[in-house]
Amino acid sequence: MRPDARRRHQESPEILSEPRRYRLRDLVDQLGDAEIVGDALIEVTRVASLKGADRTSIAFLHRADYQDQLAQTQAGAVILRPAHRGLTDITRIVTADPYAYFARMAALLHPATVAVPGVHPSAVIDSSAQIDPTASVGALAVIGARSRIAANVTIGAGCSVGPDCQIGRGTRLHAKVTLYDRVQIGERGIFHSGCVLGSDGFGFAPAQGKWIKIPQIGGVVIGDDVELGANTAVDRGALDDTVIGNGVKVDNLVQIAHNCRIGDHTVIAGNTGIAGSTQVGAHCIIGGASTLAGHLVIADGTTIAGGTTITRSIAQADTYVGVFPFDKRGDWLRNSAHLRSLDALVRRVKRLESLQDSTVAKDS
Repeated sequence: MRPDARRRHQESPEILSEPRRYRLRDLVDQLGDAEIVGDALIEVTRVASLKGADRTSIAFLHRADYQDQLAQTQAGAVILRPAHRGLTDITRIVTADPYAYFARMAALLHPATVAVPGVHPSAVIDSSAQIDPTASVGALAVIGARSRIAANVTIGAGCSVGPDCQIGRGTRLHAKVTLYDRVQIGERGIFHSGCVLGSDGFGFAPAQGKWIKIPQIGGVVIGDDVELGANTAVDRGALDDTVIGNGVKVDNLVQIAHNCRIGDHTVIAGNTGIAGSTQVGAHCIIGGASTLAGHLVIADGTTIAGGTTITRSIAQADTYVGVFPFDKRGDWLRNSAHLRSLDALVRRVKRLESLQDSTVAKDS
């Protein structure tokens, strides 16, 4: 760490990026994979919704049922798919996936704030911690013994990084993120306020009417390009590590319990709870307020609709949905077994009714 790092950080803790102006032609040259129909030289400064756009804005049309808004928009340009290019005379950026293109354009026009390298004077850094000179450590942050902070990392105000942690290049911890000991985070991650990584898993052994705590001696390993929402918790493993793969995106208020493994590029919406030792495959989509029981295996590419309760492993990728009313365990097991054969039972009843109708018709 450079000798003047603490002084410089106190003077200028963060730089806000200036708004950018782009000609459409320059945008498309940078992003590629699109065609401009109309005035390629108009300048834009921001992205916006169809309703909220003005002449300096780019909006997007993802589905044809928003045509009424397209007809009324004041946007300077609109991103849409080839099938919709004839729906308006506004300057168009035509591309196969307007939503993804809009996201990439938003990153260009609205870049994140740039943190100034250095350590705030009020931060508490253990002498054995290694902090790259290009990293930024905010006010009242704490970094424990032997932790390693890579280049261009941003650690926000009030964060706590425990001993023996590793944070990869370009990762950002927003204010008041907590890492317990031995948490490893990859590159370019984003962790929102209130995240807790590496807290103890819920492990207790019953003995003589009491609960004995089982020490949680595993760690947490998080891959590259992971984003975790505010107040999300990832427990450390009981023996082995809890692992979150590359590109995973997790919403606010999600609980990922000890020894879970989340596959690459899976997305998990808010208020979801995943119990211990469950393995979720790659490229899965888990809707909000879903619950997954422990020790399950979920196949790659599975979609779980919001509010769905998963109590058994899923071997075949598909979309799964449903909440079964709670009941006494024995009754619930019997009723759920019948429910699985309900469709076959309905078809059987219909066949029997058809035969009965035929018999009645003959007798009459």
